[in-house]
Amino acid sequence: MDFLHKIKSVLFGVAIGDALGVPVEFKSRQTISENPVTDMIGFGTYNLPSGTFSDDSSLTFCLAEALTLDFDIDVVAQNFVKWYQENFWTARGSVFDIGITTSIAIARLAQGVNPELAGNNDINSNGNGSLMRISPLIFYLLNKPEKERFEITRKVSSITHGHIQSVIACFYYLEFSRHLLSGENKFKTYKTLQKEIPVFLERNLIDPTETACFSRLLKGDIHALSEDEIQSSGYVVDTLEASIWCLLTTKNYKKAVLKAVNLGEDTDTTAAVTGGLTGLLYGFDKIPSNWIKQIARKNDIENLAIRLANKIEENEKNTAFLSEKLNPLH
Repeated sequence: MDFLHKIKSVLFGVAIGDALGVPVEFKSRQTISENPVTDMIGFGTYNLPSGTFSDDSSLTFCLAEALTLDFDIDVVAQNFVKWYQENFWTARGSVFDIGITTSIAIARLAQGVNPELAGNNDINSNGNGSLMRISPLIFYLLNKPEKERFEITRKVSSITHGHIQSVIACFYYLEFSRHLLSGENKFKTYKTLQKEIPVFLERNLIDPTETACFSRLLKGDIHALSEDEIQSSGYVVDTLEASIWCLLTTKNYKKAVLKAVNLGEDTDTTAAVTGGLTGLLYGFDKIPSNWIKQIARKNDIENLAIRLANKIEENEKNTAFLSEKLNPLH
């Protein structure tokens, strides 16, 4: 597998979707429909130049940065604190957007709270703040057993969002990514997860009422729903549904992320989450080059992708070596 190309596809996929949504964040679908977003623009909501990404991408890059080293949940958490306190991995040197739940969690991290306990785990703390940054984790989880993939996902989500709905959303998203990485068709992946995810959650005694929140993804045909039936709020299930809907109802990266932005409300996060998946599906080369050129810190993102790819390739070689040592061919 060409890990560098795949990682660039995800990192730039997230950042560009994010940057497309930043200028119109919080605008209603009705308002945006009067002047739909068709290209990368600047200013708007935060009065920032085009190509400016927000917390969605910054925290994604913080996670990716941690994964260039041996996996350590404390390093991930420290990177989040560095972002908030020291502007680490910000687009233009300052933090200008942060969710309430994430803000509370990072304050706890700064006080020395265990990262796995920092995120609120109550029902009202299911914003999309862990889903928006989770995509790079797939490259670390790729060949791990299902139970281990879920447990590591739970840990990384719980740094800011500990409720099981947030964890399930992240797990679903990463499992979708895993199938796409294997070359599976997006519709086949959707149907495959309708079989795999419920079985896994039931086997691991996840509360059925929590699983029911995902019924439109796990039991229905979400791509058959109309735009009016898709919500684009900051609720994690809404964001996950919207991203899968945009993925399944379009045929390329550009159309998918623009569709996500034009849903309104939490435009940057919906498009960032959509962008991670569609970037992975269609590839870096299919992301409009004029958008890539405009993105803030383009060279830094490329360098991060190279460093992460080198680490993942090292992990893969070590895994293969250990496997061969334990199971030699005779």
